[in-house]
Formats: sequence, structure tokens, C-alpha cells
Amino acid sequence: MIYLDYAATMPMRQQAIEAMQPYFADCAANAGAAHGAGREARRAVDRARASVAQALNADPSELFWTSGGTESDNWALFGTAKAQPERRHIIVSAIEHHAVLHPAEALQDMGFEVTLIRPDGEGIVSAEAVKAALRSDTLLVSVMTANNEVGTLQPIAEIAAAAHECGALMHTDAVQAVGHVPVDVRATGVDLLSFSAHKFGGPKGVGGLYVRRGTRIAPLLYGGAQERGLRSGTENVPGIVGTAAALGEAVGAMPQESARIAALRDLLMERILEECAFARVSGSLERRLPGNLHLTFEGVDQDALLLRLDLAGVMASAGSACTSGIRERSHVIRAMGKDGEGEADLRLSLGSRTTEEECLEAAGIIADAAKDLRKKV
Repeated sequence: MIYLDYAATMPMRQQAIEAMQPYFADCAANAGAAHGAGREARRAVDRARASVAQALNADPSELFWTSGGTESDNWALFGTAKAQPERRHIIVSAIEHHAVLHPAEALQDMGFEVTLIRPDGEGIVSAEAVKAALRSDTLLVSVMTANNEVGTLQPIAEIAAAAHECGALMHTDAVQAVGHVPVDVRATGVDLLSFSAHKFGGPKGVGGLYVRRGTRIAPLLYGGAQERGLRSGTENVPGIVGTAAALGEAVGAMPQESARIAALRDLLMERILEECAFARVSGSLERRLPGNLHLTFEGVDQDALLLRLDLAGVMASAGSACTSGIRERSHVIRAMGKDGEGEADLRLSLGSRTTEEECLEAAGIIADAAKDLRKKV
């Protein structure tokens, strides 16, 4: 099997697995318990919080644990809207994950005005376009750090500066970026940032929301007093510990790994494009995640291509794993103005276990499948 779907989920890092093991049984106490075992669990949660905060250049008090990217994105939008109801306008990019787009739609149904900003043909959202849409009552601007389908990296610092000029908050969904490219909340100036552990080799079902100190936000979940009263629910101690271990390893290896993975991505791209003149790359070639390659094949059926690759042992996707099974063209591709018919989109995402041999073998399988299916159209 050749796994080229790291953007959907990354296999857990061994370091994270080992770090989590004691907290399933030997140190399994509730982190909210007052006894010694509970205090030990609390210390583990706090150590992990400090470690992740350091990786993001945040203060530990600004980091809140959640169940993952979807909850974090929902909390950023609904929490700020509830805390600051006097501002009724929200700006989001048209290529956001549905964990941002759907809450924005729900807020629109609740009386908020939502402006969608389209990217350019390479999938980049400009600060100028955001600035033109800002109003005196704009509450929040939400633009993802890295697109989950075409891999484009957005000018977050410039967009955040524009948002702050009119008193708006800046949220970024950094789920695809954290652990893969440098993410610094101070340098970018964001007020809120979402991340998810399973994208960088941590466990599924755990993530976090960075909330800059002083940002007004209401809880999304109500119940106990966990997470300083802002996020109720018993802490997932093993998951939190695994998140910190995975991110620490990812950040430490990032300079070398990013270069290695980008080189493999370029090799894969070159080999496929050499064989398939009817294929093109979507997204910016300069501003993109090191492990992302998004290709569109003209005259090829998408379902047939994915099935052929699956049968040949190449694990890939057409786009976000959260929308698998939806047959219409991706909203990201359509927003980029590339909504042609009779085309197959293929997202190939590489990671820590990807090898040169796998890329060469996968390139041959993909090219042969695409050429064969094109003949049959």
C-alpha cells in the first residue's frame, strides 16, 4: 500500500503512542479530581499545554483543548458572535473548510451578514480583497492558513493587520498548517487559531483553540468548569499528552522534513506531468504546503480514477475527507474559477513515512490509470 492521504490524517507518531500509554491505565485518573492521581493527570495536561503553546509562540493561558478542528472552528465563530453581538458582520473566504463555512451560514440564519471572499486562480486570498469588504461592524475575519485541498498558504499576517485596522478579530483555521510549516501566533497577529492533532501525527479526536488574551469569547459547550470555565468536558488526558508529543517531534524535524517532502512532491509531480499532458496542477507552486500536490486530469472520470488507484494500492483522495461521497465538484475548485466538466481532481498528500520509491511507483500507477481512463471516455 502506498499512502498518499496525509492531509486526511497522518499515521500516529511512535513518540505520541508511547507518551500516551501510561494515561490509559496506570495514570488514568480524571484531571479534575482533587486526589494525588488526579493532580498527576492535571500536571500532564498542563505540561502538554505549555509544550504546544511554546510551539505556537503563545502563552499557555491562551490555549484551550477541544475535540479537534471542527469544534475549534465552530467555537471561534459562535463564541465570538455570542460575546460581541453588537457587531453583525463576518468575513470568510470561499475556500474555507466546511467547519467554518457551515457555522457562517448558521450565523447568517441568525441575522448576521456574511461576506464570502473569493481567491485568485491560484487559490490565494488577498489582503486587499479582505480590506475592501471590511466594515465598521465587522466582527470577525476567518481565513485558513493553508487550504486543505490545493495546499495554498495564505497571507495571514497581512489579512490580520487589515482586520485589526477596523477593530475586527482575526481567526485562522490552521489545521493543515500546524506541524508542517512554521506557525507563530505573535508574528501573524491572529486572535484565534484552530488546530487538530491527527494532522501532524497525534491522536484523532483532540485539538485546540488559541484565544489571544483579552479576546471576548463565550463558551460553545456548557457543563463543568474545565478549561477555565470556557470549554466544559472531562479532559482527554492521553490524547492531550499525545498531541504535545507529536507536535514536539513535528516541529523539531520540520526544517529537514519539509525540504525532503517538498522534493518528493516535486518528483511525483514531474513524473506524472511528463506522462500526462492533459493534467495540470491546481494552487500556487510557490505558496503551498510541502506535502501537497493537487492535480486535475481533463477527460477523466474522477470516481473511476480513485477506484483504479485504490485497487492498485495507492491511497489518495479527490479533496477533503470530510466531504467524501459528495459527487459535485469541490467548492474550493469552483471558487478558484476552475469548474470545468469531465475532469478528475486528485489530491496527493505526502508525509513523514513517504519514500522516493513509493513516489516513483505511485507516479507510474497514476499516469497509467489516467491515460487508460481517458482513452475510454
